[in-house]
Parts: sequence; structure tokens; C-alpha cells
Amino acid sequence: MRRRQRDVAPVPGGSSPVIEVIDLMSGYGDLPAVRDVSLSVGAGEVVSLLGHNGAGKTTLMLTLAGELPVMQGEIRWMGTRMQDPPYRRAQRGLGFVPEGRSVVSSLSTADNLRLGQGGVDKAVEIFPELRELLSRPAGLLSGGEQQMLAMARTLAASPTALLVDELSLGLAPVVVIRLLTAIREAADRSGVAVLLVEQQVKRAFEICDRWFVLKRGELVASGSQSSGLAAVERAYNADDSHPERPAGPTMRPRM
Repeated sequence: MRRRQRDVAPVPGGSSPVIEVIDLMSGYGDLPAVRDVSLSVGAGEVVSLLGHNGAGKTTLMLTLAGELPVMQGEIRWMGTRMQDPPYRRAQRGLGFVPEGRSVVSSLSTADNLRLGQGGVDKAVEIFPELRELLSRPAGLLSGGEQQMLAMARTLAASPTALLVDELSLGLAPVVVIRLLTAIREAADRSGVAVLLVEQQVKRAFEICDRWFVLKRGELVASGSQSSGLAAVERAYNADDSHPERPAGPTMRPRM
């Protein structure tokens, strides 16, 4: 018997979502890591997906990118069910900045930018900091510079939607602010629909329009920026005990 679909939170302003996830289950092999996830992201909107390590955030992002299969439910792209392989999703306008430094270390900064669809000049317009680094091998860049390179290459392609997974790992606060500001500006200027996974909750909250908290593979709370940061903290620290799974230790989100 077909299970009744959950209602997906509407996109503010009544516009149609760019990305829509409905009752999604996905994972690795036969083991689901996320269950019954429903959310949407509209044009020009930044939606933050928050949660502790192991909550299923990266699994969800890889599923949206086409790297992992959908076990149940569906993903819609501008109203149409999406079942394309990753390269086809990229051609349709889905940008993805995965966790870690997604650069080719042996190539120069300029050649890394040429691997994208937007070219060097447009990427440097977004991140002028890269101009003096164009001839330098990407492997010799700092962690922050490598992340700027990955972000510039993706944004220069003018994506319709952007998935960003844990961009702040190991980076200085000033670099994190710079990267998050670029994401917010892309949403405001170009109407990019952004789904952002970020451990620095306060930083992510500051640039988002809406947020979701994922815990043990399930969405447990959601709200808008007007809900206040305290609402996110309550969702993080709420008792999530389960009769078949012992509750983990109570933790505070990274600020």
C-alpha cells in the first residue's frame, strides 16, 4: 500500500521550489541513513541543514547530487521527478561543493577553474583573492584558498541550485565568513537556490532564510530565521531517545 506523502513546507512567497524532497529514504547498500525526509528550496533562498556528525546530512546531499540511490520517495527538480546521473544533474544546473577540498592538486589554480563551466574570469570576479594565485599549483594553496577555488569554480557556472557540504572544516573564521557571504550574495544576486550543510550553526543561521535540524536520519525541527537561534539550540538538545536506539550524549552546536 502506498504511504501517504507528507506535506513539504512551502517556499516563502508562494513560488515553486527548485529542489523538492518528498518522503526520501536513502543510504548505503540496504541500510537507510535518512528516512522520511521532506523539504524544499526555492530560488534565491538559502536553507541550512543542521545536525550533529552522523545525522545523515552528507548522505542526503550525496543523494540529491545523484551519487547515492533513492530507496524510497522522490526528488523533484523544478516540479519534475529527477532520476538523472550526477553529470546530467550538473548539466541541468545543479552545483555541488562536497565536503573536503575538491581541487586537482597537480593543476594550477587557473586550470582548476577551467575545469568548470564558467571559466577563469568569471570565477575571479566572484573571488578576486584568486587572481594572484592563478599560476600556483592548487596543492600549494592554503585550505581556505582551496575552498575559495572550489566555490568560485562552482558559482562561476551560474548554477540554478547549489549544494554545499561542510565548507568550514579546518578554516579560519574570517575565511568562513567570506565563503558564507559569497553564498548569500549568489542567492540574492542570481537567485541561486542553496542547501547548506554547516557545523558552525550560528554562522549558517545568520545567512539562511530557513533551517532544518536532522537527527539520526530524520528531520526533527524546522523554522525560519525569525524563529531565533534559541529554537535551533532547543532542537539540538531535545531528548531524542528511541525505544530501539539509545540516546546519544547531549551536545551544544558549534558556534
